[in-house]
Amino acid sequence: MSRRRPWERVIRVPIARPERVTVERHEPQRPPARAPLLFALGFLGTILVGSLLLTLPIANREGVVTPYITALFTATSAVCVTGLVVVDTKTFWSPFGQAIILLLIQVGGLGFMTSSTILLLLIGRRASLRERILLREAHGVTPLGGILKLTRRVLLMTALIEGLGTLILFIRFAFEFPWDWALWMSVFQAVSAFNNAGFDIIGGFQSLTVYNQDPAVVLTIGFLIILGGISFTVIIDLYREQRFKCLLLDTKMVLVATVALLAIGTFGLLVIEYNNPATLGPMSLPAKLLNAFFSALTPRTAGFNTVDTSQLTQGALFLTIALMYIGAAAGSTGGGIKVNSFAVLTSAVISSIRGRTVATAFGRELPQDHVYRALTVALLAIGLIFTVTLTLAITEGFTLLQLLFEATSAFATVGLSTGITPQLSTVGKLVIVATMYIGRVGPLTIALALAQRDEPMRYRYPEGRVKIG
Repeated sequence: MSRRRPWERVIRVPIARPERVTVERHEPQRPPARAPLLFALGFLGTILVGSLLLTLPIANREGVVTPYITALFTATSAVCVTGLVVVDTKTFWSPFGQAIILLLIQVGGLGFMTSSTILLLLIGRRASLRERILLREAHGVTPLGGILKLTRRVLLMTALIEGLGTLILFIRFAFEFPWDWALWMSVFQAVSAFNNAGFDIIGGFQSLTVYNQDPAVVLTIGFLIILGGISFTVIIDLYREQRFKCLLLDTKMVLVATVALLAIGTFGLLVIEYNNPATLGPMSLPAKLLNAFFSALTPRTAGFNTVDTSQLTQGALFLTIALMYIGAAAGSTGGGIKVNSFAVLTSAVISSIRGRTVATAFGRELPQDHVYRALTVALLAIGLIFTVTLTLAITEGFTLLQLLFEATSAFATVGLSTGITPQLSTVGKLVIVATMYIGRVGPLTIALALAQRDEPMRYRYPEGRVKIG
């Protein structure tokens, strides 16, 4: 044993005891196992409460109990931000009933989880980890941190956009109506437009046809629809970056797909309906462009119309069905299979045509599971629309194109109709109610269910070949 020299020092290093050593594992937070059920029950509970409120005698102008099927249909259409109606919103419902409908639209547009979290924040309660995870899934974002801050921004953004829309519409309507009714109309239309709901209190099932040559009304409603249909996260990303090349891939795909669909829809409807005496025919060229643009915009699940939808030619109806099927962006107030899914599938098709084995977009490779999920949502939507159309063809006496239009409008939570909604039988109305509910809750529930099953494969099967094409 060597002796320690005088100039040497002994440094004692404390060694942690084994029982005090802890190992932390950081795993990605997954949505709770019952998340899809919670979302579905949340929307269902809101619909049932709203339908009960609408049955009260104070909710309609005659002061009698509203038939429950009418109340249920209206509440479902409001919560699912669809806009299909069986009674005229202005002439049938009292101011109390209209206020209930407006509240249901706002709750449905923001989403059940976002609305409930905002309520918790207002009463001073902190959101739990489970609620934050659910919020993350509802907003369609990946990071868990800052989710409450995002929710507050969503609330502020909603208030600002709806407030600005209300102000512009009030300035316009104040020249035509008493100030109190002009203010209520402005609030109702702005909230309905931003949430892509399609409800209106203009009266007579006219929607915006009486203002189809008024750019102030049409463009204001149109831009509210666009802002509500591209999702909150896209708006926030645009505000932060302000340069296209710096935007998130999701934002780029949503914007490009939205512009492309609007351009194709506007040009297609303008060409098809240009000489139709019942729609665009009698209008001037600027008015035709304005109404063609709005008619291509409203199938993004807004439900307003500036021309009589029942008078559209078969080609225009079919093009509108395609636009309704695609719908708005994921995480927005709209429905459909979402432009995100459409953009992913389009990228996969283009990549396949080019001979690539993976889907790419804007210099990025898209995960294979994204393509699978988009394909799952798209095919399930086709199956649902086919089933609903077949059921309505059995129970109702309208043409197949009218029924396909109604079924697609209900699934995509659009609200456009060829005028057959009030004439549906009780069975037909219940089928549309179920379709609106599935269309609003279904895609999100499917996405959550698939996210919970996103497990790495522990083994792989031998490769097999199938003839394609």
